[in-house]
Amino acid sequence: MTIGFVGAGRMGAPMVRRLVGAGHAVRVLARTADKGSAVTALGATPVSGTAAVAEDADLVVVCVFTDDQVQRVCLDGPLLTEMTPGSTLVLHTTGSPRTAEAVAARARLHDVHVIDAPVSGGPHDIAAGTLTVFVGGDTAVVDRARPALTAYADPVLPVGPVGNGQRVKLVNNALFAANIGLLAEAVRLSGQLGVDEQSLLSALPHASGASRALAGVAGRGSVSAFTESVGDFLRKDIDVVRKTVADLGGALGVLDDAIDAQSSPPPR
Repeated sequence: MTIGFVGAGRMGAPMVRRLVGAGHAVRVLARTADKGSAVTALGATPVSGTAAVAEDADLVVVCVFTDDQVQRVCLDGPLLTEMTPGSTLVLHTTGSPRTAEAVAARARLHDVHVIDAPVSGGPHDIAAGTLTVFVGGDTAVVDRARPALTAYADPVLPVGPVGNGQRVKLVNNALFAANIGLLAEAVRLSGQLGVDEQSLLSALPHASGASRALAGVAGRGSVSAFTESVGDFLRKDIDVVRKTVADLGGALGVLDDAIDAQSSPPPR
C-alpha cells in the first residue's frame, strides 16, 4: 500500500516506522532538512508538500497534535483536492467530532473517504503494535484501511459512523482523567489513615481497584509524577473534552468533579 503521512512526531514517527516495517511505501511531510533526515532514518521518503504526500496514495494519515491543526491541514489547505479519488484519509488526532464530520463532508466532494481514528496509548504501544484505535466510518472503508492500521494497532475498534471515533475517545479521556482524580483523592484518604503513597501504590494494582490509570501512576511512583509526565497531553485532552461536550450540549456530571481533583494532586 502507498501511504502519505502528515505529523511524524512523538506518536507519528513510530507509526511510520511500523508501516515501513510492514512493507508499505510511506511518504512523510517534512518541511526542513532536519525533519527530512529523521524521516529517512525511519525508512520512509521525506517530501516537502502535501501534493507529494497525496500523490497516488491509497491512504493518507494525519497525526497532528491539535484539532486546529487538523482543520488547517484538511480544510484550509489543499490536501483533499490533491488526494486521489477513491483514496482514504485517516484522522488520528483527538478533537471535535464536528471537525471530523466537516472534513468528511468536504472530502466527499472529491470522492475521498474519511475515517476518524483517534488513538489510546503511547509510543511504546505503537512500537509493540498494540495501540488501541477507535474508528468511525463506513465499514468497507475501515476494512480497506486495516492493512495499514494493523501495522501498529491492535485492537482496531469500529464504533459507528464518522465522528463516533472522536466521541468514544472523548468519553475515554474523561474517564481516564477522572480516574487520575479519584486516585489523587485515594492517596489523600490513605494519608489520613496513616498509609504512605508508595505503600498504597504497591498494593492497589493487585486488587479490585486496579485500572490502567492506576498502573501508570504506580509505574511513576506517585500521582504527581504521573501527571507531570503526561501533563501536556492530559491538559490538552481535558480541554478538548470540556469544550466539545459543551458544544454538543452534553454535561460531564460527576466526572467533572473527579477531573478537577487530579489537577491538585497530593504533595510528593
